[in-house]
Amino acid sequence: MSRTVKQEIERLRAQIAYHSKKYYEDDAPEISDYEYDMLYRRLQELEAAHPEYSDAASPAVRVGGRAAERFEKLTHRVPLKSLQDVFSYEELKSYLCSLDDGTLEYSVECKIDGLSVALTYENGKLTVGGTRGDGVTGENVTQNLKTISDIPLKIPYTGRLVVRGEVYMPRSSFEALNAQREANGEALFANPRNAAAGSLRQLDSAVTARRNLDIFLFNIQECDQIFERHDESLDFLTEQGFSVVPFHKTLRTYEEIIAQIEQIGSMRGTLPFDIDGVVIKVNSIARRQEIGENTNVPKWAVAYKFPPERKESVLRDIIIQVGRTGVLTPNAVFDPVRLAGTSVSRATLHNADFISERDIRIGDTIIVQKAGDIIPEVIEVNHKKREAGALPYVMPTCCPSCGQPVYHAPDEAAIRCTNSSCPAQLLRNIEHFASRDAMDIDGLGPAVVRTLRDAGLIHGFADLYALTAEQIEGLDRMGKKSAANLIAAIDRSKEAGLSRLLYALGIRQVGEKAAQYLASRLHSIDAFFTVTKKELIQMDDIGQITADYIVEYFSHPQTRILIDTLKQYGVKTEHERPEKTDNRFDGMTFVLTGTLPTMTRNQVSDLIESRGGNVSSSVSKKTTYVLAGEKAGSKLTKAEQLGVAIIDEQQFLEMIK
Repeated sequence: MSRTVKQEIERLRAQIAYHSKKYYEDDAPEISDYEYDMLYRRLQELEAAHPEYSDAASPAVRVGGRAAERFEKLTHRVPLKSLQDVFSYEELKSYLCSLDDGTLEYSVECKIDGLSVALTYENGKLTVGGTRGDGVTGENVTQNLKTISDIPLKIPYTGRLVVRGEVYMPRSSFEALNAQREANGEALFANPRNAAAGSLRQLDSAVTARRNLDIFLFNIQECDQIFERHDESLDFLTEQGFSVVPFHKTLRTYEEIIAQIEQIGSMRGTLPFDIDGVVIKVNSIARRQEIGENTNVPKWAVAYKFPPERKESVLRDIIIQVGRTGVLTPNAVFDPVRLAGTSVSRATLHNADFISERDIRIGDTIIVQKAGDIIPEVIEVNHKKREAGALPYVMPTCCPSCGQPVYHAPDEAAIRCTNSSCPAQLLRNIEHFASRDAMDIDGLGPAVVRTLRDAGLIHGFADLYALTAEQIEGLDRMGKKSAANLIAAIDRSKEAGLSRLLYALGIRQVGEKAAQYLASRLHSIDAFFTVTKKELIQMDDIGQITADYIVEYFSHPQTRILIDTLKQYGVKTEHERPEKTDNRFDGMTFVLTGTLPTMTRNQVSDLIESRGGNVSSSVSKKTTYVLAGEKAGSKLTKAEQLGVAIIDEQQFLEMIK
């Protein structure tokens, strides 16, 4: 039983670490806030019940992200801590009862959905500003913060003052920014919070200035002046010229607090900025000090998180999108509704099984929400409002893009187009080929790919390398400079290397990690034309299904023609192993997991390969060492189970001296 608990704790730590990085550092969350909060809460419960598995590096005792390497580090003298979350009125009541002896009053405030920052003023002037980071160490983004008009560069108060606020992007600015990015063929921001975070982390402050960011202050971190109450400190900030968090009220009773939460919640969809909850703080500064703080959260404050916003709409149509692997994905088209600050009118319906399980029919009244305030999704159907005569939806038997028959494999939910020359697949295959993790052709977004295809300039990957600036500059939304930049980006992609090329080709089940592993084992694209299924399966990280897809892909004559053409254009098809320095790791296999203190995985991989070793992405009995860093997850657990030697960065550095 204890091993099962330990495994779950390690799994949760790994999941939270991954999603925390996606949210705080990459500004690209993949799950909803609610799903993240539930993972976090489960980890807290398990660690509280099993202190024998405590770990000082656990996400449960950390605040959030890390400072990005590209910015100067900034240390917060007073930590910028996160808040304990509650998700129901019952939890909130329990929290209040644990504190209140009948004498407390509370400040109830909007919880702005943005990026937390600290601003330092000395002698009335803004001297430094930084992001929260992990609560102790953040990023120095002073120049970018100075572009926000609501941040005064000078204030009347001349003592030392450190204030905390939330930088956000107004909804109108967010919609304008995404419209511009879509027109330029760039990836869209998921929501205003991610747009704000990405904008504040620009290396060029002129870009930040164009993004129209704003800020609300909600706390004084340090001040030479003494305040007795929190609301008094907010009044002081207003006098200094700051915009403080709106709709804040000082209240006493549970009933008053609930009424204010309901009032703020009712305004959520009409506000010009995003909020994701309400913060309840003890108002008396002296009582806060008596109540105290935990390692990562104050005990005197709590955040009530709003549940995902749901709205009804009418399903007007189901349209089919053909993906790069030929999968036919049904998408719902419904009357526009406003959710989490943006208007939505489409959502994926995933596959035929999803539609049949929920009995979704055109004309139905559907309930829609945004998962994590990001991705629109259809939750259910209000069958009571269904009109008579509505027919069950039937997936097409022919591809809507090319008209060829579709195929439904018995072992998967997906229905696929059988035509490898399908125009829709071609479009999305080229988009994937040019994507950041593949050949990384900057400026070749979906809109540009579509323009090039419609002009008859590209019919496949290799055609990209035959393009000239003269062909491009006369196209819609293209000029001499943008054409020259695109050609330069295409030329740079020739140096991407074998692993990126393998991933870019779009072979089924060959993701980024598998491509890196295969490149390190086979070294040349030519080896893939002769490798057998048996040889692939004998590799640690390759299963039978993936092996089948690889052998099948390289058995097609068109693949040989494609690769030969890419070679003629100068695209690198060899894996460049680091120059070998010695043989100390000959016959050894390393697996890397977690975040290392001073080195990146690529740096470590180069050091291992330059000494004759191999780097694998999965742990097996054949693994020699697992090099584990902070937030190591399931690979570390498996290594412990198999008895594989586990080392840290310092031990590894000793090995290569």
